[in-house]
Amino acid sequence: MTTLIETLTEVPVAQRRMELVERKGLGHPDTICDSLAEAVAIALNRMYLAELGYIPHYNVDKALLVAGECTKGFGRGEVRRPMELILGDRATFEVGGRRLPIEDTVHAAVQAWTTAHLPRVRPGRDLTTRIALAPGSAELQGIFGGRSGSMASNDTSGASGYAPPSPTEAIVLAIERFLNGAEFKHRFPDTGQDVKVFGLREDEHLAVTVAMPLECGAMTSENAYFQRKEEILSALVERFAGAALQLDFRLNNLDRPGRGVDGVYLTLTGTSAEDADSGEVGRGNGVNGLIAFSRPAGGEAAAGKNPVAHSGKIYSVLSHRIAALIHARHPEILQVYVHLAARIGEPVNRPWTGIQVILPKDMSLSDIASGLRGLVDAELGRLDEFCAELARGEHPIC
Repeated sequence: MTTLIETLTEVPVAQRRMELVERKGLGHPDTICDSLAEAVAIALNRMYLAELGYIPHYNVDKALLVAGECTKGFGRGEVRRPMELILGDRATFEVGGRRLPIEDTVHAAVQAWTTAHLPRVRPGRDLTTRIALAPGSAELQGIFGGRSGSMASNDTSGASGYAPPSPTEAIVLAIERFLNGAEFKHRFPDTGQDVKVFGLREDEHLAVTVAMPLECGAMTSENAYFQRKEEILSALVERFAGAALQLDFRLNNLDRPGRGVDGVYLTLTGTSAEDADSGEVGRGNGVNGLIAFSRPAGGEAAAGKNPVAHSGKIYSVLSHRIAALIHARHPEILQVYVHLAARIGEPVNRPWTGIQVILPKDMSLSDIASGLRGLVDAELGRLDEFCAELARGEHPIC
């Protein structure tokens, strides 16, 4: 299919006077939900390939993380009711009369991801899983079956990606990764994984609001909490002293000294899903890890979707990849947007493709158009390999 290319005359996001960017971190309930759904999907891919030699129809992207109940105080805490993951939608349970180990695969994937990323959460005790999957429709199952040739899209959908990230986007993402990184957690083991970062830029000033709970068992008093909070803020200021923008950090902005437990942000398990906030697939970050208010965004939730037939998932990740490859080849391009779309039943490897670029004054679209089309053709030519990478979990989706 022909790739449509056009130039935009708008001001690049990084050069505008205002910008809003958000990152829901590793332990945020929405990110936990996305991550668990994708962990299950990757495990199902592995199981299906081992059992059948191909990946059949499934989608496990309808997931809800129901908040639990717990009590917390300075130096103490107790789980009263566990969090619950409800995982739903469709899967292939049986092929040729042979039952496939869907339930075992789901439970093992949830336990493995939780153990690796939420060390204070005990799978089966602090987090339970309810499987609400059912067999898919015969019509949708018919586009699978291990046949050779191009896979047909199992939905009508599209996606948009962009490059390069703005300084605000890069800083917001880097802050969350720093706060949930191994080095920081070794220095501050009493901090939770539920990190949320919100950046609001006015010209060269970036106001950064961070939410991150402190572990109740380690906080013996209100004074201890606020002292530790100042140490964390100092670590943030030191780490990002050389940032491209002027940063103003706020940590746990709802804190109020003198109110005791009611005036601080404490955690028992590391996530607010323990008692305050539920999570849902699709309410969190885009596949590039960010919620960027000035960027194009579709309604797709990539987590848990089928990696070989769901065009919404494939194109969500691929559009960002192609945009990054274009900018790497032509770093002088101020901004590039890539849009991909397909109708249900059409070949996944032949999407409608649109590219929009913001060019410097000394650059013409005719100078690069043929090269951009060639790059797109090359990426679509390796789509089977790309989908295999998606199936193995080699491309992050939140």
